[in-house]
Amino acid sequence: MGEQHDAVRRSRGEQIEAAEHEAAKQRLLELAETERIPVEETTRAVPDRRWRRGLG
Repeated sequence: MGEQHDAVRRSRGEQIEAAEHEAAKQRLLELAETERIPVEETTRAVPDRRWRRGLG
């Protein structure tokens, strides 16, 4: 019976760890979403041609 109790306890610990992992993942996803910059708010890249000045 002792071995079975240890297995149940280990299984419960793994469940708790998995739940904590999922909660941390959700927090990171929520943080990333709040810091995300929508495409509409980004500027279009403009080529920088200053490097050509020395080639002429």
